[in-house]
Amino acid sequence: MQKPYDATSKELLESDPAGWVAYLTGSAPPGPVRVVDADVSTVTAEADKVIRVDGPDPWVLHLEFQTHAEDWFPPRLLRYNALLHYRHKLSVSTVVFLLRPAANMTSATGSWVVRPPVGPEWEYKYRVIRVWERPPADFLTGALALLPLAPIAATDEASLPEIVDRIGHRLRAEADHPLGAKLWTSTGVLMGLRYENDLIESLLGGTLQMEESTFYRAILARGEATGEAKGEARGEAKGRLAEARAIILRLGQQRLGSAPTIVVATLTAITDLTRLEELSDRLLLVSSWDELLGHA
Repeated sequence: MQKPYDATSKELLESDPAGWVAYLTGSAPPGPVRVVDADVSTVTAEADKVIRVDGPDPWVLHLEFQTHAEDWFPPRLLRYNALLHYRHKLSVSTVVFLLRPAANMTSATGSWVVRPPVGPEWEYKYRVIRVWERPPADFLTGALALLPLAPIAATDEASLPEIVDRIGHRLRAEADHPLGAKLWTSTGVLMGLRYENDLIESLLGGTLQMEESTFYRAILARGEATGEAKGEARGEAKGRLAEARAIILRLGQQRLGSAPTIVVATLTAITDLTRLEELSDRLLLVSSWDELLGHA
């Protein structure tokens, strides 16, 4: 199963790729920006956060969102970077977002020096952003897609209500319901990296109450809007997936209580309709969301 944090980071990237480029470069992209497929035969699905920046000098941005420490991390980045270079025939910049201190690695310095027995030494460079060291304003004042990073930036629990209020205000003012619901869910998922679920639920439960069950309707509406594309099987499949998720959430709320944000994110990451239908059938047999998703 795809991890919730993987699905969340990918959705944030797809929500506004130009916003991510602007944040990292300090200026608006010089041309069209789009998320591209990282489908290289030797690259796994982990390297799927790739943006192509067109313009006079097109280039590729590869983003990594890391939640844990990892052995042999710089060589993996170099591998993806080189393969993306080869696939797209463009310069590739790699940027790593370390989302919490548990992901902090002594090897994540932004540089990896190789000293081969034969030939000159050489250096691979990449950029590292330790989110917990950045001021929340970095993420609160930019693109909407960066808002979910603000609560896990350099802040504490006492400052969280104000940060969450600012996120909610911007989403209500600037985002339509489907996008607002998606970014609100992403905020909760990322907060789960640092805070207890009770605190997350208390903060996120009241700030973005646009109307009763708006979030569940937004999930369904998103799939239905996609499914309305005439003759497009992929769109119809997305609609069925969205409807299946909405049914689980609606019936689950009646039996198990409100779904925590991590549950919503886990369901969103499941793209197998049969699996979602199996979960729906299991609702009457379980007593908690954890038990329901224990085999997801």
